[in-house]
Amino acid sequence: MDNLNFILPEIFISLSLMFVLMLGVFKKNSTSIVYNLSIISLLIVLFLVMSNPINSNISIFNNSYKIDYLSSLMKMLSVTSAIFIMFISSKFLKKNNIYKDEYPVLILSCILGIMVMISANDLIVFYMGLELQSLALYVLASFNRDNILSSESGVKYFVLSALSSGLLLYGCSIIYGFSGSTNFLIIQENLNSSNYSLTFGIVFILVGLAFKISAVPFHMWAPDVYQGSPTSVTVFFATLPKIAALTVFIRILYVPFFNLIDQWQMIIIFLSIASMVFGAVAAIGQRNLKRLIAYSSISHMGFALAGLSIGTNEGIQSSIIYILIYSVMNLGFFSCIFMIRKNNVYYEKIEDLSGLSKSHPYLSFSLLIILFSLAGIPPLAGFFAKFYIFLAVIEKSMYFLAIIGLLSTVIAAFYYLRIIKIIYFDNEKEKYDIDHHIALKISLGVSVIFLLFYFIYPGIIADFVSGIKIIS
Repeated sequence: MDNLNFILPEIFISLSLMFVLMLGVFKKNSTSIVYNLSIISLLIVLFLVMSNPINSNISIFNNSYKIDYLSSLMKMLSVTSAIFIMFISSKFLKKNNIYKDEYPVLILSCILGIMVMISANDLIVFYMGLELQSLALYVLASFNRDNILSSESGVKYFVLSALSSGLLLYGCSIIYGFSGSTNFLIIQENLNSSNYSLTFGIVFILVGLAFKISAVPFHMWAPDVYQGSPTSVTVFFATLPKIAALTVFIRILYVPFFNLIDQWQMIIIFLSIASMVFGAVAAIGQRNLKRLIAYSSISHMGFALAGLSIGTNEGIQSSIIYILIYSVMNLGFFSCIFMIRKNNVYYEKIEDLSGLSKSHPYLSFSLLIILFSLAGIPPLAGFFAKFYIFLAVIEKSMYFLAIIGLLSTVIAAFYYLRIIKIIYFDNEKEKYDIDHHIALKISLGVSVIFLLFYFIYPGIIADFVSGIKIIS
């Protein structure tokens, strides 16, 4: 029973998922009830996660499931992000005639899979969480069945994700063959660092995880899926799977494979450099906001991987700070996209922002702050996210990685500044509706205030994540 107390959030979200599913099946016109109950369920799950002692370090179910500072923090971030996403996307779903019972059910399924991934301390448990998350995302990507781009994005994501899952599972089988166990702690004890055949297993696992965070060269799905999916699903893709995958990166690299750091460190450095450079360069030619944010996310995940490549607790903490601030920037950016609407039509092209500042000063200023923060311009929060990464990298004398990161930041600044130029200096093209949903205003306001005033106490998140010590 003590074990069950620690997984109350997972139990509750499972029961909520089944309840709202049955409610949607047996009660007609129940979409609003199912949607609102799902949000309430996520709020209760957030409370249950926060009620667990955040500094606990407990392994349950034969050491296959871990409740510690890292898992509690990342679960809080995931559930909070999901609540905001559901709040800001409800009106979009209604306007596009995809406000259906299945949507919140799939979101809850995905969140459950993410929570299992975050706490997984066993390869089988991790894979179960990954597939539960992925199966829901396949459907969500193609949720707008009347849109050919949405159907196409769902098929593309399904085919490529199935391939990456197969490679990951093959890597898990290789590791099991060499260690005799799927448990992370037993794998750590049994693996011999002199056996270079293990590199194959590690590489296959890293390929599967790199796909989930759209790191180069496993990024090919991201631009098409981001563009084709409904915007409410795109913001989900851009935030939550990356939080879960980054946590699994930390768990796998720093627990079972930490003694093999010489074998995987260069792989992570390559993924980091390739993602930073390619994401920065490829985004320059984009004309669609969602495709641009896809390439932008590839570059940002490169920075997060740079922190993980170091092999220190400080590197882990810097990556977590980065993903947290990046999540806030994403929520703010997509809140702005949801606001660019006229006559129930949502606009996604960069040129649609032309002269936006002349009729929508608040929205334009919010985009200015968010884009400057994404570019890493001080004193906004995005600057400090990159600062902590560079600090951790330089402390380990990895100067080449820091220089590449700095250059890619300069390149990426071009396309962010170009959008700002279009907003403030081009002729006005459209005057959009101003009756924005209150949830959008709240989400955008919270994001902008956080990004704008973070410099007053920049150590607040650093202090919060300083308790994460994976390496003893």
